[in-house]
Amino acid sequence: MSADTFHVVVVGAGASGTLAAARLLDAAADAGLRTVVDLVDPAPTTGRGLAYATPDPRHLLNVPAGRMSALPDTGDDFVRWLSGREGRRVDPGEYVPRTLFGSYLADALDRSAAACHGIGVLRRRHDRVVAIDRLTRTGHRLAGDTDVGVRLRLRTGGTLDADAAVLALGNLAPGTAWLPAGLADSPGFVADPWRPGALADVPADRDVLLVGTGLTMCDMARTLARPGRTVHAVSRHGLLPQAHARGAPTAPADTTRHPPPVPEPHDLARLKRRIRHRAAFYRRLYGDWRPAIDELRPDIPLLWQQLSVPDRDRFLTAELREWEVHRHRLPPATDRALTAARRAGLLTVQAAEVVAAQRNNDSREVAVRLSDGRSVTVGAVLNCTGTESRVKELTDPLVRNLLGSGVATPGPHGLGFDTTPEGRLMSAAGHDAAPVWTLGQLRRGNLWETTAIAEIRAQARELASRILESAVTPTLV
Repeated sequence: MSADTFHVVVVGAGASGTLAAARLLDAAADAGLRTVVDLVDPAPTTGRGLAYATPDPRHLLNVPAGRMSALPDTGDDFVRWLSGREGRRVDPGEYVPRTLFGSYLADALDRSAAACHGIGVLRRRHDRVVAIDRLTRTGHRLAGDTDVGVRLRLRTGGTLDADAAVLALGNLAPGTAWLPAGLADSPGFVADPWRPGALADVPADRDVLLVGTGLTMCDMARTLARPGRTVHAVSRHGLLPQAHARGAPTAPADTTRHPPPVPEPHDLARLKRRIRHRAAFYRRLYGDWRPAIDELRPDIPLLWQQLSVPDRDRFLTAELREWEVHRHRLPPATDRALTAARRAGLLTVQAAEVVAAQRNNDSREVAVRLSDGRSVTVGAVLNCTGTESRVKELTDPLVRNLLGSGVATPGPHGLGFDTTPEGRLMSAAGHDAAPVWTLGQLRRGNLWETTAIAEIRAQARELASRILESAVTPTLV
């Protein structure tokens, strides 16, 4: 840190970290503030993280290309970039391979860095942050702070001192609370199917069990389903995500009619009734319930915050899966492929839980007993249960350090970290003690709706603005 340069470290170079770094560079250029942004992540690439690193072209974005711009105010940026890359006009309604979006994010960051003309400097560091400490500093001060900066400790043994840090940890590791004894240490167990090379050792001639029936399972089933193999998918409810509609709904003849508003809820039961009423209204008007869910997105954080703590607990324990299968939907092509695989007997989907597992000592095979009484013998068991949002359950050394030091504290219901409305971490003492911000998954307890690109890009711009506005800006001559 120095008196004439503001220094921010962004931890994580996936989608959220790349967007945060780009918006910080944009804000530095707009403010005329000399700024260094260190983007720290051990991955060899930038912009991909786990979500967009998949090389399988069958793994598609779950949102049409026209809604995936990195820029909140330029909705067609991704479509224009993609059209130039593909040498054709890309329709905004297309669902394209996720790997393309990872390339786009890296390019968007490069464009922001180039547009700074030296005022903002991007430094990419291939390392892992394992701890963040409060630090007395002599560089820039944040408004309202007294001598507070951060020191980030790296896995390789070095440190970075900065005026502020941004946690962009992306998709956290899947939960493992469901694991029975004997499965975790089996060579046939895949703890995180999105890790690079995770599927390399899955036997090509053996059946596979996928635990979880959400979006991760759907992508894994597309990769693994083939003649001669049965992919078994199980979850507590056995529900698959709904599919996106094919094409836009037809506008009603009577445009003066509007769906009933969803009021401030007094309780979860009333909110459910109003949402279902709204969906029925849209179904009558358009022949499709989906617009009713999509139009709620801007209001979801407020609706979540207005529910009582007991009602939010009830939602998490009893209503979560029904909401998720309607809110987080499949591309039509993925839905068609899964339907075809089920009809051909290549994929089965059942409501069941794993209750016991026994490894075959003579092979990689695992005999798994399910709660519905069935037993299956498979060559691999994949954990497709989705990211673990309860931070106290995570083994990540940085998360453990932040909780142990009191720099961070769990968010409501133990989900993510507790933050201010701007995304700054709240300390265990109940105030924003360190200049550390976060976005995306780690804000789930406060906002609930916080993992899609639409929310992350808005959060990235907001936190960049807050961080740069809070700096004591030097005069440039």
